[in-house]
Amino acid sequence: MQSMTFRFALAIGCLLLGTGARASDEAPVYDLLIRGARVLDGTGTPWYYADVAVTGDRIVAVGKLPANAASKRTFEANGQYLAPGFIDPHSHAWPAIGEEALASAEPLLTQGITTVVLNPDGTGPVDLATQQLRIEQARPGVNVALLVPHNSIRIQVLGYQNRAPAAEELVRMQSLVREGMEAGALGLSAGPFYPPGNFSKTDEHIALARVAAQFGGIYTSHIRDESRYNIGLIAAVDEVIQVAREARLPGIVTHIKASTRACWGMSAEVIRNIDAARAEGVEVFADQYPYDASGTSLSAAVIPGWAMEGGESKLRQRLKDRALRAKIRASVAENLENRGGAESILISSNRADRRLEGLRLDAIAKQRKADAVDVAIELIARGSPTIFSFNMNETDVRAFMAQPWTMTSTDGSLLSEDNGMPHPRAYGTFPKKLRRYAIDDPVLTLEQAVHSMTGLTASIMRLRDRGVIRVGARADLVVFDPKTLRDNATYENPRQLSTGVTFVVVNGVVAVSEGRVTQERGGRVLSRARE
Repeated sequence: MQSMTFRFALAIGCLLLGTGARASDEAPVYDLLIRGARVLDGTGTPWYYADVAVTGDRIVAVGKLPANAASKRTFEANGQYLAPGFIDPHSHAWPAIGEEALASAEPLLTQGITTVVLNPDGTGPVDLATQQLRIEQARPGVNVALLVPHNSIRIQVLGYQNRAPAAEELVRMQSLVREGMEAGALGLSAGPFYPPGNFSKTDEHIALARVAAQFGGIYTSHIRDESRYNIGLIAAVDEVIQVAREARLPGIVTHIKASTRACWGMSAEVIRNIDAARAEGVEVFADQYPYDASGTSLSAAVIPGWAMEGGESKLRQRLKDRALRAKIRASVAENLENRGGAESILISSNRADRRLEGLRLDAIAKQRKADAVDVAIELIARGSPTIFSFNMNETDVRAFMAQPWTMTSTDGSLLSEDNGMPHPRAYGTFPKKLRRYAIDDPVLTLEQAVHSMTGLTASIMRLRDRGVIRVGARADLVVFDPKTLRDNATYENPRQLSTGVTFVVVNGVVAVSEGRVTQERGGRVLSRARE
């Protein structure tokens, strides 16, 4: 009896084993298969031909797959380039990305961007948990990661006071940074160029950055001076190096530039200093957009920092005081000249008078038969407009771009039609860099350029399983045609979508097909803890 039982059990076991073997031999049915692509895998290594298969939100196969491989959807790349989805480490897509009508992020997807990092320059909500919830409810078309904003924390604790925090106030600020990091932030963002961040000292940044470092976070800064407004460009970059060194975390000089004619050519010294810090063992990086004009508010560009103590209402009061107005005017004149004069300033958004949008400051002054300095002050007093400031040199742009520690960023906003003119970088940064600086007039190889948009950024931001094409990585992917890839946005007509990005996948969801946004939203809020 026992022998019969054993033989029966053995037979059943063999039957089950055989069934399992046959099941495992069956070819998988992928959710998506991209065939015949020239793969730029995000590491900077030379491209290679491969098929890439996706199941769920993961890449499950890379290589030459069988001709009969089954897939629910197949995209024939026909030799186009396939790269990891582009990552923008400096985006002003908030608050638009929290509004369902704009959260589809069409200007981003048509550039190949699949992930954005929000709250740069020290701006954005202090309550990251609520911000995350609002973004999730809007169903974003791209992935979103957050930073803890220093300027916003300073406003909450100190307002616009021009002083250092008391001991208990610093503890409160540190607690707010900790709460943000616990909510999943990637790190701390600062903007000591802007009030009230410009009232802070370096030791305050170090103390707060040390909290971010405890969570494996980063520190990124719109540096205190990109020209010679206060401490100067070199000293401002050195401040980021000091914070990174003393807080023991990666420091990022965000949208790196040598701004205004007085600093043209200083890229060489900045590069030497960053290279020296890195040789010393300090993690220092930069990000950059490939344009010769910055975008900011007119007040930030020309009003001296001391005049902004207490906020815009206090500035307006000071402008009514004859002696203070004269002092402010002298600084505005100097700063305007430093930026290249009134002809270098283009009004991009002006709620007080929409007719001024698209005009240069010198043209407005000519219309009004007034001095450009006085016109600038009057515009600021009525509600500071945003501007494009043409103050960079192509030699410096190319020098910074060539560095292996420079990422690609847009510094761009998602703006509704009633919010004026966005900077063209919001619509064209990534295609422009690939087209102009890697294909037509190379500063970088295509592999290096893509690395600066993907693997480099993911590694600095500690985004695991993104920024690379390999089995097990998240299925954030972009296919682009080098023959048709173009940035179409201009300063005069910036709301022009880029072309040549033919296929985009966000967490396995096809977001762009045949160059058109599908309205299938696959974006997620990314958390440092989960990533």
